Parts: sequence; structure tokens; C-alpha cells
Amino acid sequence: MNDRTVKLVLVGSLILNAFLLGGIVGGGYQWLTAHRPRLVAHAPPRYALRFAADELPAQRQQAFIAALKAARKDGREFARQGREGRREVLALLGAPQLDRNALDAALERTRQADMALRTRVENSVVDYAASLTPEERKLFAEGLSRSGQWRQPPKRQPPRN
Repeated sequence: MNDRTVKLVLVGSLILNAFLLGGIVGGGYQWLTAHRPRLVAHAPPRYALRFAADELPAQRQQAFIAALKAARKDGREFARQGREGRREVLALLGAPQLDRNALDAALERTRQADMALRTRVENSVVDYAASLTPEERKLFAEGLSRSGQWRQPPKRQPPRN
């Protein structure tokens, strides 16, 4: 072997080793993130109303989730009416001729269905809160400020100068 061949083999070996090392490191990273995600990323914020009771004992959390399910089950008809109303509104908006009276009536029916469903859910939340102790109710109110339709925007940090 002459010097040129040795240099080519050495360069080829270095390139191959770099690829192998990259594959091993990348595979290890993938394995770590798949098996231990808490090391890589934080859990996304949980904004759904059902998470408002997360700070309460497990039994109270289950009671809240059951109350929400019951309220939503009782309000299925209102949810269906709201969906149908929104479809009707979209159809009326897409029609060649805009029928303002029909559109206004469809919007009103949709609003009424949405409000009826919201009223059911809100009443179930209030009924549940009435069953809590004052300390639990305070924790629940804080949870509601982070979840559901009562969620408050995060507090703004003052500008740094």
C-alpha cells in the first residue's frame, strides 16, 4: 500500500466512525426521550375544566369528573342542537342569497342551545363546589382560575430595565 491509499482508508474510516458515533448518540437520545420524557420536556398545560380539581384528594377529583360527565350527558340534546345550528348558519352564509332573517333566527337558536348547555355545566360545578369544605373550595377556585371557561390569563411579568 502506498501513502495515498493509506490516507484514503484513514479518511474513509474517520467518516464511517463519525456516522456510527452520530447514529449511536442519536439512537440513545431517542431511547431516552421515549422512555423518560420528563427529562426532555415539561408536560403541556392542562386547560380543560376537568383538571380544575387536580389539587383536591383523588376521591373529590373523581366526584367532580362524574358530575361533569353527568351534566354533559344531560346536555347532549343541547350540544346536538348547537352543532346543527352552527351547520345551518354556515349553510346560510354560503348561500347565493343572504337571508338575514333566517340567519338571525339560526344564530339565536344556536345561542340558546349553547347557553342551555353552559348553564347545565356551570350549575353542576356550583353544586359540586357546595359539597366541598372551605379549604377544598379555595383550592378548587384556584384550579378553576387555571382551567375551563373561568381560566385567567397568566400574570404578566413587569418589564426589566
